[in-house]
Amino acid sequence: MKEAAPTLGVTLQVIDIKIPDDLPAAFEAGRTAGAQGVLTTAESIFRVARARVTELAARHRLPAVYPFAEIALENGGLMAYDLSVREVHRSAADYVDRILKGAKPTDLPIQQPTVFQLVINLKTAKALGLTLPPTLLARANEVIEE
Repeated sequence: MKEAAPTLGVTLQVIDIKIPDDLPAAFEAGRTAGAQGVLTTAESIFRVARARVTELAARHRLPAVYPFAEIALENGGLMAYDLSVREVHRSAADYVDRILKGAKPTDLPIQQPTVFQLVINLKTAKALGLTLPPTLLARANEVIEE
């Protein structure tokens, strides 16, 4: 992110969060610095404290993008870009099948996810006063409207 931000004309402010109690101060620091949005990483704290993170983003009126689809689906987050859990499970089942047929686990290649999903919550976008481009909505795998 640090390398990509300048090429996109974005100023990146990284705030270290170790425990959920650090979240309010982090959002306040972002507000003080003039943040215009939030991008959370895939650290487990953002999954564990997802309701608190989305509540703070809404309170500070900051659009936020999350790496876990359930944050947008269940907690009112604006957007999530996540790996396809269905595809990961399918791939795991393929590995189990290969092992049961005699393949040695050490001979199987390590794989990275290749299928991702974009979830957009239009209800949250409306609450933030955002109009999202039709091209972005067309790319979404799921759009939450209610």
